[in-house]
Formats: sequence, structure tokens, C-alpha cells
Amino acid sequence: MAEVRDEWLTIPEVIEEIGVPRATFYRWRQCRKGPKSIKLPNGAVRIRRSELDRWLAAMEDAA
Repeated sequence: MAEVRDEWLTIPEVIEEIGVPRATFYRWRQCRKGPKSIKLPNGAVRIRRSELDRWLAAMEDAA
């Protein structure tokens, strides 16, 4: 069976999917309230699809 790879999302992809302004997403990151992310050596930030899904599920449970 083929291994399923976890997709890496960019910040524009994430904010489009969850429907929040860029400034809101960066504020969440600064307060450590957003999904876990990784900063690449070139400065780009990526979020794993599985981490975004986990984070969204946690937000649903908290609501």
C-alpha cells in the first residue's frame, strides 16, 4: 500500500480555507493560539494539513 504524505499548506491557503484575515492569523500565531507551524530556512511558514485539521477539531470541541 502506498504511503500517504501529509500535505504542507502555505499561510494564504490556510487563511482562505478558514476564512480569516491575514492579520488575524498572524495575531493567533503570535499569541500561540493558531495551528502549529514550521518556519523554513527561507523564512516561509508551512502548516501540515493534519495539524490544521486537528486544530480546527479542537476549536469545535471548545465551542
